[in-house]
Amino acid sequence: MTHLLLVVPRVLLAVPRAIGRLWGRSLWLRVTITTLVLSLIVVGVLGLSLLSRVTTGLLDAKERISVGEATAGLGEALRLLDASDTGPSTPAPERIVDGVVSALAARAGSPATFDVLLLSSQLGIDAPERGTNLVAESSVPPALRAAIVDSGRQSWTYTDIRFLDGRSAPGLVVGAPLSVPSVGAYELYYLFPLGQEQSTLDLVRSAVIVTGLLLVLLLAGVAWLVTRQVVLPVRAASRTAARLADGNLAERMRVKGTDDLARLATSFNAMAESLANQIRQLEDLSRVQQRFVSDVSHELRTPLTTIRMAADVVYDDRDQLDAPTERAVELLQNQLDRFEALLSDLLEISRFDAGAAVLDDDRVDLVGLVERAIATAVPLAERAGLDIRLVTTDKDCFVTCDQRRVDRVVRNLLENAIEHGDLRGIDVRIAHDEHAAAISVRDFGVGLLPGESSLVFNRFWRADPARARTTGGTGLGLAISLEDARLHGGWLEAWGEPGKGACFRLTMPIDRQQEFVESPLPLEDVPLPMPPEVSSEQEADRAPGGKGDPPRNGLNQDASNHEGSNRDGSRSSPAASFVIEGVDP
Repeated sequence: MTHLLLVVPRVLLAVPRAIGRLWGRSLWLRVTITTLVLSLIVVGVLGLSLLSRVTTGLLDAKERISVGEATAGLGEALRLLDASDTGPSTPAPERIVDGVVSALAARAGSPATFDVLLLSSQLGIDAPERGTNLVAESSVPPALRAAIVDSGRQSWTYTDIRFLDGRSAPGLVVGAPLSVPSVGAYELYYLFPLGQEQSTLDLVRSAVIVTGLLLVLLLAGVAWLVTRQVVLPVRAASRTAARLADGNLAERMRVKGTDDLARLATSFNAMAESLANQIRQLEDLSRVQQRFVSDVSHELRTPLTTIRMAADVVYDDRDQLDAPTERAVELLQNQLDRFEALLSDLLEISRFDAGAAVLDDDRVDLVGLVERAIATAVPLAERAGLDIRLVTTDKDCFVTCDQRRVDRVVRNLLENAIEHGDLRGIDVRIAHDEHAAAISVRDFGVGLLPGESSLVFNRFWRADPARARTTGGTGLGLAISLEDARLHGGWLEAWGEPGKGACFRLTMPIDRQQEFVESPLPLEDVPLPMPPEVSSEQEADRAPGGKGDPPRNGLNQDASNHEGSNRDGSRSSPAASFVIEGVDP
């Protein structure tokens, strides 16, 4: 019983939602239902108007006939009373009243079309009163009797005719004053039942309802058929567009006839053909471009290797050269390193574009991987005077991934943070749950303008094109990192605000077969403790050759102070809670 009580409300809530979804998805249903509702309203208004006019007409006709009959009966009653008053002797009051009522009742025919009541207007006098067919005196409303007595004229009203045996029926009562000789003032009432008119109205009402329902159903069917002729081609166009979106460029709509829908199908097919041609041209151009980049990269390998060998020989003997030549050799060596990195990135990008990139999966400890990446980034951070802080609550975090590619992603994120960070340093965080693991790299530098969080992964994109690269990057690091994250079935996301810095977060499944819906780490500027602002004196101390240079081993001597709790208050192991700081040479 308890289970039933829990299920019923859910069903009651689910039914309106299902109807709402169906209503929103089906144009066919909306047009048919709308036509049905509007038809019901129109037919209802017309039916009520027709019934009102028929009712008014029947009652007006009945009223004219009834008043005419009552007027004629009143004249007959006056004639009978005048005749009874001319004899040698005056009849008894009971005989006079009976004679008048009997004569008037004979005019009603068989079966009787009306009843007659002759009532005395004199209060406190025992005057005879008569009626026909057991009609009750209560059939005459007191208001009608008062109106006749006060005005002395004929009056009528609609009321229920009651009988002494308990029956009642709707009717019209017409009354008029009448003076009976030797008795006094009376009121003569004609009571006309409206049973025949009620039957006629019931018949008309039934006919209107049945005809209206048939008309509504007919209109709904017509709307259904007309809408079907429009909706089916639209649905066919939708299915064709979906197949085109799936890559089936040969899909086309059927063209039948020469009407508007046929012209729509023809235009749609022409558009699809044009799109298919353009897509094929773009694919051909992309293949040519990819092949060109790959061929150029490969062809440059051989001369670059020769130049590298010659430059290494000169670089090794640079101490024997004069100062300008030595400086030129150092610059040549640095640019050759960058050229080699750019060629490697171009080859990697071409593999991604060609769909030839594959994963070499292995069980990898992310904590150890990030520690090694930070250690590799120490020299670069030293030259920038930045601290790199690693915060994690776990000693290890094992995932199934391609170690080389994830290591490249982390290195690219660290180099990007060093490139755009400031002296407040860089925070690297690691966290995982049962479905996913995440690494975030947070700097406190210039940040990102609105809309730039999606542009940072474009190839060769720079927030400030006039700014030179200080870390020797190629401009392809974040683009390659994004492809590496997608190859693992993960996410690489960016957040930033001007003046607050930026945060890049890599999220990937613990196992390749698992799926996840959220990251274990926040991306946006959550209320975490931020490193303190760096004063101008501290900036001077951290400048190259400043008095505040940290130790050259790259590890903060106060790293032991971090053992026991993280910046978010959680406990962690000494291996996971340490600080690597860059120093100037």
